[in-house]
Amino acid sequence: MMNIVLCDDYAPSLDKLGKMLEKIFISHDIEAKITFCSDDPEAILQFIKNNPTDVLFLDIDLKSKISGLELGKKVREMDKSIYIIYTTGHIEYVLLAYKIKTFDYLTKPVSMNKLEETILRLVDDMKGENKKYLKIGNRQTYISQDDITYIRKDGMKLVFETTRGTYATYSSFSKIKHCLPANFVQCHKSYIANLDRIANVEARENTIVFDNKAQCYIGPKYKNNLLEVINHG
Repeated sequence: MMNIVLCDDYAPSLDKLGKMLEKIFISHDIEAKITFCSDDPEAILQFIKNNPTDVLFLDIDLKSKISGLELGKKVREMDKSIYIIYTTGHIEYVLLAYKIKTFDYLTKPVSMNKLEETILRLVDDMKGENKKYLKIGNRQTYISQDDITYIRKDGMKLVFETTRGTYATYSSFSKIKHCLPANFVQCHKSYIANLDRIANVEARENTIVFDNKAQCYIGPKYKNNLLEVINHG
């Protein structure tokens, strides 16, 4: 699920942009939702601090003490992975906006064709290996590999436990193993663990504890290999 936040000082612009985005999501079967809209920079920062956010649409002239450029810098300090897309009528700010690692810059009034092009390019970018996103299921659902703590087999389904929530899809370990980087190691017949998120291995209890307090099991068949990989890479 792609979580999108919108920030603009003009309420009609927020409403119009939201409706355009929803049409694009439906048209291209993109699993995404607009999780928060506001004209208040402080409210945007607070929401992003406490909620998973993948994309931020941000106006530059917010008619407040904090400009869109300043807000973008603060967001970038909080989370370097968020895609920032600026929407504004001030063309002179383009170069300044790109210094904040902006994904795109849309001039107002935002056209449907340009917005659609940006969203499709965004989805393609999430597919790229350099972004470390993993597609799950048949829909356009992408989750960051870095967010995954472990993957659990549950009957005909795979359940992806992440720092941003739980995702499930009909699949098998054999189908996804080739898509996973080397830091994902099978530790049990029903679990694949992300070694980068392990906080502790309780060998006597055959349990892995992750940095977000989640836990999974270690199977006898996989224990020696797991410990070898952890200890010697």
